[in-house]
Amino acid sequence: MLRNLLWATSKHDVYLMQNYSVMHWSSLLRRGKEVLNVAKPIVPTLKYPGCLAQPLSRVQISTMTVNDNLMVAGGFQGELICKYINQPGVAFCTKISTDENAITNAVDIYHSPSGSKRVMTANNDSQVRVFDAVNFACLSRFTFPWSVNNTSVSPDGKLLAVLGDSPECLIADAQSGKVLSNLKGHLDYSFASAWHPNGQIFATGNQDTTCRLWDIRNLSESFAVLKGRMGAIRAIRFSSDGRFMAMTEPADFVHIFDAESDYARGQEIDLFGEIAGISFSPDSEALFIGVADRTYGSLLEFNRKHYDHQYLNCMF
Repeated sequence: MLRNLLWATSKHDVYLMQNYSVMHWSSLLRRGKEVLNVAKPIVPTLKYPGCLAQPLSRVQISTMTVNDNLMVAGGFQGELICKYINQPGVAFCTKISTDENAITNAVDIYHSPSGSKRVMTANNDSQVRVFDAVNFACLSRFTFPWSVNNTSVSPDGKLLAVLGDSPECLIADAQSGKVLSNLKGHLDYSFASAWHPNGQIFATGNQDTTCRLWDIRNLSESFAVLKGRMGAIRAIRFSSDGRFMAMTEPADFVHIFDAESDYARGQEIDLFGEIAGISFSPDSEALFIGVADRTYGSLLEFNRKHYDHQYLNCMF
Protein backbone atom coordinates (compact mmCIF):
# COMPACT_ATOMS: atom_id res chain seq x y z
CA MET A 1 0.00 0.00 0.00
CA LEU A 2 1.62 3.23 -1.13
CA ARG A 3 1.35 6.20 1.18
CA ASN A 4 2.97 9.59 0.77
CA LEU A 5 6.21 8.60 -0.92
CA LEU A 6 6.90 11.99 -2.55
CA TRP A 7 7.76 15.41 -1.07
CA ALA A 8 8.77 18.70 -2.67
CA THR A 9 11.00 21.01 -0.63
CA SER A 10 11.14 23.66 -3.37
CA LYS A 11 9.86 24.09 -6.92
CA HIS A 12 13.10 22.46 -8.09
CA ASP A 13 13.73 19.81 -5.41
CA VAL A 14 11.63 16.68 -5.06
CA TYR A 15 12.29 13.58 -2.95
CA LEU A 16 10.67 10.29 -3.94
CA MET A 17 10.98 6.54 -3.52
CA GLN A 18 12.32 4.46 -6.40
CA ASN A 19 12.60 0.74 -5.61
CA TYR A 20 14.80 0.62 -2.47
CA SER A 21 16.18 4.15 -2.91
CA VAL A 22 15.11 7.59 -1.79
CA MET A 23 15.94 9.81 -4.76
CA HIS A 24 16.37 13.56 -5.09
CA TRP A 25 15.12 14.94 -8.39
CA SER A 26 16.23 18.38 -9.57
CA SER A 27 13.82 19.81 -12.15
CA LEU A 28 16.45 22.46 -12.95
CA LEU A 29 19.22 19.98 -13.75
CA ARG A 30 16.83 17.27 -14.99
CA ARG A 31 18.84 14.86 -12.94
CA GLY A 32 18.22 12.40 -10.11
CA LYS A 33 20.58 11.47 -7.26
CA GLU A 34 20.30 8.73 -4.66
CA VAL A 35 19.95 10.10 -1.12
CA LEU A 36 19.44 6.85 0.78
CA ASN A 37 19.61 3.18 -0.13
CA VAL A 38 17.48 1.11 2.26
CA ALA A 39 18.31 -2.27 0.69
CA LYS A 40 21.74 -2.14 2.31
CA PRO A 41 22.38 -2.34 6.08
CA ILE A 42 21.68 0.99 7.79
CA VAL A 43 23.81 1.87 10.83
CA PRO A 44 22.73 4.97 12.80
CA THR A 45 25.43 7.57 13.45
CA LEU A 46 23.74 9.12 16.48
CA LYS A 47 24.83 7.36 19.68
CA TYR A 48 24.46 8.40 23.30
CA PRO A 49 23.67 6.60 26.59
CA GLY A 50 20.13 5.21 26.49
CA CYS A 51 19.70 5.82 22.77
CA LEU A 52 17.24 3.32 21.28
CA ALA A 53 18.84 3.38 17.82
CA GLN A 54 19.55 0.01 16.19
CA PRO A 55 20.86 -1.08 12.77
CA LEU A 56 18.31 -2.00 10.10
CA SER A 57 18.53 -3.85 6.82
CA ARG A 58 16.46 -4.09 3.65
CA VAL A 59 13.69 -1.80 4.80
CA GLN A 60 10.57 -1.59 2.68
CA ILE A 61 9.51 2.04 2.97
CA SER A 62 5.80 2.58 3.63
CA THR A 63 5.70 6.36 4.11
CA MET A 64 8.03 9.36 4.22
CA THR A 65 8.22 13.11 4.70
CA VAL A 66 10.88 15.79 4.24
CA ASN A 67 10.91 19.07 6.11
CA ASP A 68 13.63 21.63 6.72
CA ASN A 69 16.57 19.35 5.84
CA LEU A 70 15.20 16.39 7.84
CA MET A 71 13.87 13.31 6.07
CA VAL A 72 11.81 10.80 8.06
CA ALA A 73 10.63 7.46 6.68
CA GLY A 74 8.61 4.57 8.07
CA GLY A 75 8.71 0.90 7.15
CA PHE A 76 6.36 -2.06 6.76
CA GLN A 77 7.92 -3.79 9.80
CA GLY A 78 7.55 -0.86 12.20
CA GLU A 79 10.82 0.86 11.26
CA LEU A 80 11.63 4.55 11.69
CA ILE A 81 14.51 6.19 9.79
CA CYS A 82 15.64 9.80 10.32
CA LYS A 83 18.27 11.37 8.07
CA TYR A 84 19.58 14.90 7.62
CA ILE A 85 19.62 15.53 3.88
CA ASN A 86 22.87 17.52 3.95
CA GLN A 87 24.79 14.97 6.06
CA PRO A 88 26.14 11.53 5.16
CA GLY A 89 24.64 8.44 6.73
CA VAL A 90 21.50 8.07 8.79
CA ALA A 91 21.26 9.93 12.11
CA PHE A 92 18.73 7.61 13.75
CA CYS A 93 16.91 4.40 12.93
CA THR A 94 15.12 1.76 14.96
CA LYS A 95 12.12 -0.55 15.09
CA ILE A 96 9.53 1.32 17.11
CA SER A 97 7.12 -1.61 17.18
CA THR A 98 7.67 -5.37 17.22
CA ASP A 99 4.04 -6.33 16.63
CA GLU A 100 3.50 -8.85 13.85
CA ASN A 101 1.51 -6.30 11.86
CA ALA A 102 3.51 -3.24 12.87
CA ILE A 103 3.53 -1.11 9.72
CA THR A 104 4.43 2.55 10.23
CA ASN A 105 1.47 4.07 8.40
CA ALA A 106 2.36 7.76 8.63
CA VAL A 107 5.17 10.07 9.75
CA ASP A 108 4.96 13.80 10.36
CA ILE A 109 7.42 16.57 11.23
CA TYR A 110 5.98 19.54 13.11
CA HIS A 111 6.76 22.19 15.71
CA SER A 112 5.32 22.09 19.23
CA PRO A 113 3.76 25.29 20.67
CA SER A 114 7.15 25.99 22.33
CA GLY A 115 8.84 25.88 18.90
CA SER A 116 10.64 22.56 19.38
CA LYS A 117 10.77 20.30 16.34
CA ARG A 118 9.02 16.96 16.75
CA VAL A 119 8.59 13.74 14.77
CA MET A 120 5.28 11.87 15.03
CA THR A 121 4.56 8.31 13.91
CA ALA A 122 1.25 6.47 13.44
CA ASN A 123 1.31 2.68 13.55
CA ASN A 124 -0.85 -0.38 13.11
CA ASP A 125 -0.23 -1.26 16.77
CA SER A 126 -2.77 1.47 17.65
CA GLN A 127 -0.10 3.83 18.96
CA VAL A 128 0.99 7.34 18.11
CA ARG A 129 4.53 8.19 19.20
CA VAL A 130 6.21 11.58 19.54
CA PHE A 131 9.99 11.92 19.21
CA ASP A 132 12.33 14.82 19.81
CA ALA A 133 13.82 15.78 16.45
CA VAL A 134 17.31 16.46 17.87
CA ASN A 135 18.22 13.31 19.83
CA PHE A 136 15.19 11.25 18.66
CA ALA A 137 14.22 10.23 22.17
CA CYS A 138 10.61 9.05 22.46
CA LEU A 139 8.84 11.77 24.47
CA SER A 140 5.33 10.35 24.61
CA ARG A 141 3.03 7.71 23.20
CA PHE A 142 -0.74 7.76 22.87
CA THR A 143 -2.84 4.60 22.51
CA PHE A 144 -6.12 4.50 20.57
CA PRO A 145 -8.82 1.80 20.18
CA TRP A 146 -7.87 0.91 16.59
CA SER A 147 -4.96 0.84 14.15
CA VAL A 148 -3.87 4.42 13.43
CA ASN A 149 -3.53 5.07 9.71
CA ASN A 150 -2.80 8.79 9.76
CA THR A 151 -2.12 11.73 12.04
CA SER A 152 -1.62 15.42 11.32
CA VAL A 153 -0.84 18.30 13.67
CA SER A 154 -2.44 21.73 13.36
CA PRO A 155 -0.21 24.63 12.25
CA ASP A 156 0.01 25.98 15.82
CA GLY A 157 1.09 22.56 17.14
CA LYS A 158 -1.81 22.31 19.60
CA LEU A 159 -4.32 19.95 17.96
CA LEU A 160 -3.90 16.48 16.53
CA ALA A 161 -6.14 14.76 13.98
CA VAL A 162 -6.13 10.97 14.44
CA LEU A 163 -7.62 8.61 11.85
CA GLY A 164 -7.61 4.86 11.43
CA ASP A 165 -9.62 1.66 11.25
CA SER A 166 -12.83 3.33 12.39
CA PRO A 167 -15.51 5.49 10.73
CA GLU A 168 -14.91 8.09 13.44
CA CYS A 169 -12.09 10.62 13.24
CA LEU A 170 -10.67 12.12 16.41
CA ILE A 171 -9.34 15.52 17.39
CA ALA A 172 -6.93 15.24 20.33
CA ASP A 173 -4.67 17.50 22.33
CA ALA A 174 -1.25 17.20 20.67
CA GLN A 175 0.57 17.50 24.00
CA SER A 176 -1.38 14.97 26.08
CA GLY A 177 -3.17 12.84 23.49
CA LYS A 178 -6.50 13.47 25.25
CA VAL A 179 -9.43 13.13 22.83
CA LEU A 180 -11.34 16.43 22.52
CA SER A 181 -13.85 15.62 19.75
CA ASN A 182 -15.25 12.65 17.83
CA LEU A 183 -16.09 13.47 14.22
CA LYS A 184 -18.95 11.51 12.69
CA GLY A 185 -19.94 11.31 9.04
CA HIS A 186 -17.59 8.94 7.25
CA LEU A 187 -18.83 5.42 6.52
CA ASP A 188 -15.59 3.42 6.47
CA TYR A 189 -11.92 3.51 7.55
CA SER A 190 -9.91 6.72 7.11
CA PHE A 191 -6.45 7.10 5.56
CA ALA A 192 -5.56 10.78 5.12
CA SER A 193 -5.84 14.18 6.75
CA ALA A 194 -4.44 17.67 6.26
CA TRP A 195 -4.79 21.11 7.88
CA HIS A 196 -5.43 24.33 6.02
CA PRO A 197 -2.64 26.85 6.77
CA ASN A 198 -5.16 29.01 8.69
CA GLY A 199 -5.49 26.23 11.30
CA GLN A 200 -9.30 26.41 11.31
CA ILE A 201 -10.12 24.00 8.48
CA PHE A 202 -8.94 20.43 8.11
CA ALA A 203 -9.76 17.60 5.74
CA THR A 204 -10.16 13.84 6.19
CA GLY A 205 -9.94 11.19 3.46
CA ASN A 206 -11.80 7.89 3.72
CA GLN A 207 -12.33 4.47 2.17
CA ASP A 208 -15.91 5.60 1.41
CA THR A 209 -14.40 7.57 -1.53
CA THR A 210 -15.04 10.96 0.08
CA CYS A 211 -13.04 13.77 1.61
CA ARG A 212 -14.84 15.68 4.35
CA LEU A 213 -13.97 19.22 5.37
CA TRP A 214 -14.36 20.33 8.98
CA ASP A 215 -14.31 23.70 10.73
CA ILE A 216 -12.62 23.49 14.12
CA ARG A 217 -15.13 26.07 15.45
CA ASN A 218 -18.07 23.70 14.80
CA LEU A 219 -17.26 20.00 14.70
CA SER A 220 -20.83 18.72 14.95
CA GLU A 221 -20.78 17.97 11.22
CA SER A 222 -18.55 18.47 8.19
CA PHE A 223 -19.30 21.56 6.11
CA ALA A 224 -18.43 19.96 2.76
CA VAL A 225 -18.19 16.45 1.30
CA LEU A 226 -15.96 16.08 -1.79
CA LYS A 227 -16.36 12.92 -3.85
CA GLY A 228 -13.64 10.90 -5.51
CA ARG A 229 -14.34 8.99 -8.66
CA MET A 230 -13.55 5.35 -7.90
CA GLY A 231 -11.36 4.67 -4.86
CA ALA A 232 -10.49 5.67 -1.31
CA ILE A 233 -8.97 9.09 -0.66
CA ARG A 234 -5.36 8.17 0.19
CA ALA A 235 -3.57 11.53 0.44
CA ILE A 236 -4.60 15.16 0.95
CA ARG A 237 -2.48 18.31 0.65
CA PHE A 238 -3.18 22.04 0.95
CA SER A 239 -1.01 24.54 -0.90
CA SER A 240 0.97 26.77 1.46
CA ASP A 241 -1.04 29.85 0.44
CA GLY A 242 -4.27 27.99 1.32
CA ARG A 243 -5.74 28.54 -2.13
CA PHE A 244 -5.86 24.91 -3.27
CA MET A 245 -6.49 21.49 -1.82
CA ALA A 246 -5.43 18.35 -3.69
CA MET A 247 -6.54 14.81 -2.93
CA THR A 248 -5.60 11.54 -4.55
CA GLU A 249 -7.19 8.15 -5.06
CA PRO A 250 -5.05 4.96 -4.99
CA ALA A 251 -4.71 5.07 -8.79
CA ASP A 252 -5.53 7.17 -11.86
CA PHE A 253 -7.18 10.26 -10.34
CA VAL A 254 -5.97 13.40 -8.56
CA HIS A 255 -8.53 16.07 -7.69
CA ILE A 256 -7.76 19.75 -7.04
CA PHE A 257 -10.25 22.11 -5.39
CA ASP A 258 -10.33 25.90 -5.15
CA ALA A 259 -10.69 26.89 -1.49
CA GLU A 260 -11.76 30.43 -2.41
CA SER A 261 -14.89 29.02 -4.10
CA ASP A 262 -15.73 27.07 -0.90
CA TYR A 263 -14.37 23.99 -2.71
CA ALA A 264 -17.14 24.19 -5.32
CA ARG A 265 -14.72 24.62 -8.25
CA GLY A 266 -12.39 21.79 -9.05
CA GLN A 267 -10.09 20.20 -11.58
CA GLU A 268 -9.50 16.50 -12.17
CA ILE A 269 -6.18 15.12 -13.37
CA ASP A 270 -6.71 11.76 -15.05
CA LEU A 271 -3.53 9.72 -15.39
CA PHE A 272 -2.59 6.05 -15.53
CA GLY A 273 -1.00 4.05 -12.72
CA GLU A 274 -0.76 3.75 -8.96
CA ILE A 275 -0.25 7.10 -7.24
CA ALA A 276 2.70 7.11 -4.82
CA GLY A 277 2.18 10.62 -3.48
CA ILE A 278 1.37 14.26 -4.20
CA SER A 279 3.09 17.43 -3.03
CA PHE A 280 2.70 21.14 -3.66
CA SER A 281 5.93 23.11 -3.86
CA PRO A 282 6.35 25.47 -0.87
CA ASP A 283 5.68 28.51 -3.10
CA SER A 284 2.38 26.93 -4.29
CA GLU A 285 3.51 27.28 -7.91
CA ALA A 286 3.82 23.57 -8.74
CA LEU A 287 2.08 20.31 -7.97
CA PHE A 288 4.09 17.09 -8.18
CA ILE A 289 2.53 13.65 -8.59
CA GLY A 290 4.43 10.38 -8.20
CA VAL A 291 3.30 7.40 -10.28
CA ALA A 292 4.60 4.04 -9.03
CA ASP A 293 3.30 1.83 -11.82
CA ARG A 294 5.92 -0.69 -13.05
CA THR A 295 5.32 0.26 -16.69
CA TYR A 296 4.32 3.92 -16.43
CA GLY A 297 6.31 4.92 -13.34
CA SER A 298 7.10 8.63 -13.49
CA LEU A 299 7.20 11.98 -11.76
CA LEU A 300 4.69 14.50 -13.11
CA GLU A 301 4.99 18.24 -12.60
CA PHE A 302 2.03 20.60 -13.05
CA ASN A 303 2.64 24.34 -13.03
CA ARG A 304 0.10 26.90 -11.89
CA LYS A 305 -1.55 28.97 -14.59
CA HIS A 306 -2.46 32.25 -13.01
CA TYR A 307 -5.03 33.47 -15.47
CA ASP A 308 -7.52 30.74 -14.47
CA HIS A 309 -5.92 29.56 -11.19
CA GLN A 310 -5.59 25.95 -12.24
CA TYR A 311 -2.69 23.51 -12.23
CA LEU A 312 -2.08 22.54 -15.83
CA ASN A 313 0.94 22.14 -18.15
CA CYS A 314 2.02 18.56 -17.61
CA MET A 315 5.76 17.91 -17.94
CA PHE A 316 7.15 14.38 -17.68
